[in-house]
Amino acid sequence: MKLQQFSFVIPVFNRPQEVENLLLSISKLEHTDPFEVVIVEDGSSETCKDVCLRFRESINITYLYKENSGPGDSRNYGMSRANGDYFIILDSDCVLPAHYLTEVRSYLNNSYVDCYGGPDAAHERFSNLQKAINYSMTSFLTTGGIRGGSERLGKFQPRSFNMGISKKAFLATGGFSKIHPGEDPDLSIRLWRLGFETALISNAFVYHERRISWRLFFKQVNKFGKVRVILNKWYPDTRKFSYWFPFLFLVFLGLGVLFLFLGEPLLISLFVCYFIAVSIDSVLKNGLIVGVMSILAVAIQFAGYGMGFIHSWIQLVVLRKEEQKAFPYLFFS
Repeated sequence: MKLQQFSFVIPVFNRPQEVENLLLSISKLEHTDPFEVVIVEDGSSETCKDVCLRFRESINITYLYKENSGPGDSRNYGMSRANGDYFIILDSDCVLPAHYLTEVRSYLNNSYVDCYGGPDAAHERFSNLQKAINYSMTSFLTTGGIRGGSERLGKFQPRSFNMGISKKAFLATGGFSKIHPGEDPDLSIRLWRLGFETALISNAFVYHERRISWRLFFKQVNKFGKVRVILNKWYPDTRKFSYWFPFLFLVFLGLGVLFLFLGEPLLISLFVCYFIAVSIDSVLKNGLIVGVMSILAVAIQFAGYGMGFIHSWIQLVVLRKEEQKAFPYLFFS
């Protein structure tokens, strides 16, 4: 299937400097075909309109401002007004390598799919904290590569920080839903049910510069855990035992500490070996400091996700509460 034109669709909320970095990388893309960039300002008080104006000479760019309604609805807003027949969805805190668009076009020309996702990577200029969190989020030792490093765990679910979707698929599904986070796996599942295919384009990675702290990281993964139970409720056939792993990790870690005090160190020794393996793997990829920090990042990720998952499971499955009443902050009106 021959593609006519790509449209980058980028929602943004109070992040003009991030948009400038992203647009600068887009202006340096290696490409031979025209494309457009649609910036959707989601009710920001600190807008990026002036930033967009500075790039009008080098990029075919459209700036749209709307009232705040969340990233999913903003992506839909942008796609409904874009001119291309294939939309590339990016987060504003991403930066593209020069070969990005070439890799996407080459893959889709050879093995067309109506929705793809790509990995996120840590740029060498990122802080040690950002690199440690990136490792925790993307390593096969921690997530199995579900954020773009591997397809080993079954059908690949593209993530909206780096995702492409055809106009045909967007119109068929209506785009993203009001839940956040979780709007991207929700969309993937609805695509599959309509017969659309998804794929991972391994070489179409982005540098994902998360503006984050340890506290914000815990809050983010805690929401991920809560959302997963909601998605399991909406789509029971997508349930996997592996979604329980972070919670079970916490349970057995607690048991390991208890047994240690009782004079039985075997279980806690297994956890020590695991964290040593994580640290060594991260040291080899990122250096000593990031390797040590990765231990904390992994611990926070498992703790945050596991606690969020079991909290949501109790609220929705045991107590049978409605998801929007139990967790109203996970939904945009």
